[in-house]
Amino acid sequence: MSKKIDFVIEDLSLVRKHSPLVHNITNYVVMNNTANALLAVGASPIMAHALEEVEDMITISGVLVINIGTLSEPWVLAMEKAMKKAEILKKPIVLDPVGAGASKFRNDSLKRLLDSASPSIIRGNASEILATLSSSGKTKGVDATDSVESAIETGNKLSELTQGTVVISGATDYILNGSTTYKVLNGHPMMTKVTGLGCTATALNGAFAAIQKDYSRAAFSAMVVMGIAGEMAQKKSAGPGSFQMHFLDALYSVNENDIKSYYKEE
Repeated sequence: MSKKIDFVIEDLSLVRKHSPLVHNITNYVVMNNTANALLAVGASPIMAHALEEVEDMITISGVLVINIGTLSEPWVLAMEKAMKKAEILKKPIVLDPVGAGASKFRNDSLKRLLDSASPSIIRGNASEILATLSSSGKTKGVDATDSVESAIETGNKLSELTQGTVVISGATDYILNGSTTYKVLNGHPMMTKVTGLGCTATALNGAFAAIQKDYSRAAFSAMVVMGIAGEMAQKKSAGPGSFQMHFLDALYSVNENDIKSYYKEE
């Protein structure tokens, strides 16, 4: 078995040992889900979007997670301010371009954020990643209509532009940083039936980036844990409602033996 599985086990242990404070400026739809997922995996969430306090919050946090799901101009200003402060403090920044390509305001806001600071990790579905650099991504709300494979070239270009890591989520997750490509095969289709699990994946990327400065490795570990938790939860679930409960339980309980048992490689 690949040594990459050791990355996942070690990084999960570090998250649970250090319980990093994760500063989220995220959307209304997922705040509760995201906070609970971070707590379950062992991190400590803070949800703060007020322009007046975002600099203070990132100062005490280990990572900044930006999610553009429910945008308004005051939120964009707060995101810009927080990203600039995080870059000054050399704190990792994780960006989720939710619904990129769906509206001019969303696209313009995303450009402003990318101009503010270079994210350490950008995580999105294929359509969102395509739309960050072009108008070719076809979005249906926040759902992807493009294949993961169709976004790989754009993902690599985005990684080169930001000098960071790009995560393309799908049936197979791709983690790209220019020199290395990781694939994550874990996960279950039930995960697409629960709103906000992509946002949860982004937040978990943040938790792992707070304790692992190799951000591609951090993203890989986060996506593997996410996928395995999804598989574990599905086995106990009758449908999307019970899946949400079992997913949180799986994030809380997943251990070294589970990772070794569920981890998939090509």
